[in-house]
Amino acid sequence: MDVRLTILGGGGFRVPLVYGALLGDHAEGRVSHVTLYDEDSGRLRAMARVLADQAAGIADAPAVTATTDLDEALRGADFVFSAIRVGGLEGRAADERIALAEGVLGQETVGAGGIAYGLRTVPVAREIARRVARTAPEAWVINFTNPAGVVTEAMAEELGDRVIGICDSPVGLGRRIARLLGARPEDAWIDYVGLNHLGWVRGLRIGGRDELPRLLADDRALESFEEGRLFGAEWLRSLGAIPNEYLHYYYFNRDTVRAYQEAKQTRGAFLRDQQRGFYAEAGRPDPAPGTALAAWDRTRAEREATYMAENREVAGVGEREESDLESGGYEKVALALMRAIARDERATLILNVRNRGTLSVLDAEAVIEVPCLVDANGAHPVAVDPLPLHAVGLVTSVKAAEREVLAAAASGSRADAVKAFALHPLVDSVKVARRLLDGYAAEHPGLGYLR
Repeated sequence: MDVRLTILGGGGFRVPLVYGALLGDHAEGRVSHVTLYDEDSGRLRAMARVLADQAAGIADAPAVTATTDLDEALRGADFVFSAIRVGGLEGRAADERIALAEGVLGQETVGAGGIAYGLRTVPVAREIARRVARTAPEAWVINFTNPAGVVTEAMAEELGDRVIGICDSPVGLGRRIARLLGARPEDAWIDYVGLNHLGWVRGLRIGGRDELPRLLADDRALESFEEGRLFGAEWLRSLGAIPNEYLHYYYFNRDTVRAYQEAKQTRGAFLRDQQRGFYAEAGRPDPAPGTALAAWDRTRAEREATYMAENREVAGVGEREESDLESGGYEKVALALMRAIARDERATLILNVRNRGTLSVLDAEAVIEVPCLVDANGAHPVAVDPLPLHAVGLVTSVKAAEREVLAAAASGSRADAVKAFALHPLVDSVKVARRLLDGYAAEHPGLGYLR
């Protein structure tokens, strides 16, 4: 069985994580060919060198080709992994800067920054979905493009259930909790529910018994892992759940905005400058074998160590623990998802899929993030208990803002775009929403469609 994978955003920095996961899969029906697609030929060339270094000495490594032609990349694909960044890291840095100047959060998926990113990404994602439907109608699309929930929902308009969104945050959180409770992550049932970057672990069952209350009662255990240190034991016990790390932006918003405003450099600006150095080094003519991979490893280690640094500063918890730096996130989810579909190897994974009645407070087409049973027919959300009221408020208000992003991208209406900003719970004024849109439209040519 010849399985072909196309990676959109194939020059992106995290591509070696996906290829590394593929290199460890030697079973029948594995991915045999990877096509990298990117609009930037220089980034493609650098990334192809990193992947060649990874594959050195591995006889059955998947073949790799690279192209700047989208239809060529899609033709014959069984799976399409979408990890594009419309506007690049320069755009992300601008998103952060413009929002912080207005006193609101500019993070790439949360708040004003996420709305701006969505407004320029959704039109591109919809066009990609149309191209997939036309060129590779039998392909399954795995979406990692941020903001992942709204982008997956946009692509589902064309592709239906053949697009599935993935994220590494719930996986990492569930893994850390399971290990603290003395269980193998693969043996635990994680009761996780919400939207992308807006979810909660409400229970963790081992052998049919919910062990989360035992963790919530133990201050020392709670303070030993990333989310426990970020939120604090008292707040987690008040919630009776462990929030996704991104909820720190909501629960400690004023503190986090201040920390970001006072930082020497925003996250997007840091990554922009860091990756410029990496691509320049990896793209040099005739590098010695292993040079590109070594440069990528160094850059990745620094990137992971500084992740959410401002949030940790607010919480007063210092540098990340070694256990929190462990890899094995979204690339392993992507591999498990492809295996389950291609080989009909049934798996349970936390994914972004259409609601289909799973959460009664949202309509059937709303993309949510919940445990799913996956087989050859795709991902099927598992029934979950209703959301508590505090979660209902956040989930429905954020989904309302996402829906206005989808509406604005379809209509080109400036009024819809302003509404998307204004309805988000982290934007506190309609006047601020209007100024945000003015600032973003002046910065991003990709928002020129708004009138």
